[in-house]
Amino acid sequence: MSKLNSIAEVLREASRTLENAGVPEARREAGSLLSFVIGKDRTFLISHSDDEVSDVDQFGELVERRAAGEPLQYITGTQDFFGREFRVTPDVLIPRPETELLVEAALEVNATLICDVGTGSGSIAVTLLSELDNARAVALDKSPAALEIAKFNANKLAVADRAEFIVSDCFDSLDHREFDLIVSNPPYVSASVLDGLQREVRDHEPLIALSPGPDGLIIIRRLIQESPKFLKHNGHLIMEIGFDQGEAVRSLIDTNVWELLEVRPDLQCIPRIVVLRKR
Repeated sequence: MSKLNSIAEVLREASRTLENAGVPEARREAGSLLSFVIGKDRTFLISHSDDEVSDVDQFGELVERRAAGEPLQYITGTQDFFGREFRVTPDVLIPRPETELLVEAALEVNATLICDVGTGSGSIAVTLLSELDNARAVALDKSPAALEIAKFNANKLAVADRAEFIVSDCFDSLDHREFDLIVSNPPYVSASVLDGLQREVRDHEPLIALSPGPDGLIIIRRLIQESPKFLKHNGHLIMEIGFDQGEAVRSLIDTNVWELLEVRPDLQCIPRIVVLRKR
């Protein structure tokens, strides 16, 4: 980037750089990066467009990282989820708006003992604890690095005293206990479609959190089969599924074990959140 001074000029050149690199919503992304660098919100950028930017070089470095495909959330280290700010790093999946639908469904259950399988950043478990004052949660993840991020977010949002974090591949390391609710946003992308994902996702987000291997249903199948022994009578399993997995997931459900209450669509009307109740 050339040595430009004003907020307006810096944003104009950054937007051009990002647009040329194929970054969607280049102007918005440039604004988010500049807000991060100077510690001011978007309103400030607009109302002080003639102000001089002193950190042009640092901003330019971040713009180049974004232009190369690194997600904005990993550059800034944060992502908003359900009205709260979560720390994210390349060790965890970036929380998506679709997963907020899972939280909404879970809140309707009003559980007090919760298990979050594949917690990642802890966005689901920590949000539920933040919304449910009397709840406790066990957060499982096979990645120790991911659990450190989840612990950080639990401490940041003052719910760590009601959370337990366990390194575990699904339920493998969990001693026998029964929950009111099991929630999960499992890896569900089949390996065959990874190459077709956006470069931000394919090249930067943790593969372990994206894909369970050739069969995108491996972890979903385990959740359906293994959850009953960790659920109380009438306990719920709520999980997120891939855009094309609705019918396949329905075929995995043993109606002698589960009552399928709902397959909730996302904002694009794609089946996304499966709500099951143990019979």
